Amino acid sequence: MRAYELTFITHPELEKDSLSELTERVQGWITTAGGNVTKVEPWGKRMLAYPIRKQKEGHYIYLEFEMPPSFGVELERNLRFVESIMRFLLILKEKP
Repeated sequence: MRAYELTFITHPELEKDSLSELTERVQGWITTAGGNVTKVEPWGKRMLAYPIRKQKEGHYIYLEFEMPPSFGVELERNLRFVESIMRFLLILKEKP
């Protein structure tokens, strides 16, 4: 198991219930693959540095978790298929 960080930006008009449901769905993908989520931080709605899909702001969600390295490709593929996720960044954390 390796430690990862995931930050994703969702559509700004996504309702609070839909946003929490989406976050739970992403966590479910990780736990189903044998990983465990250690931290979830909703950063709220923020202005974007540049427009994405004609949107100037979005909801930011940050997760820290551990998962098998082989699941990284599948997780990125799943994130690409979610229409309400505008951007995401998956990073392998360095060991302290």
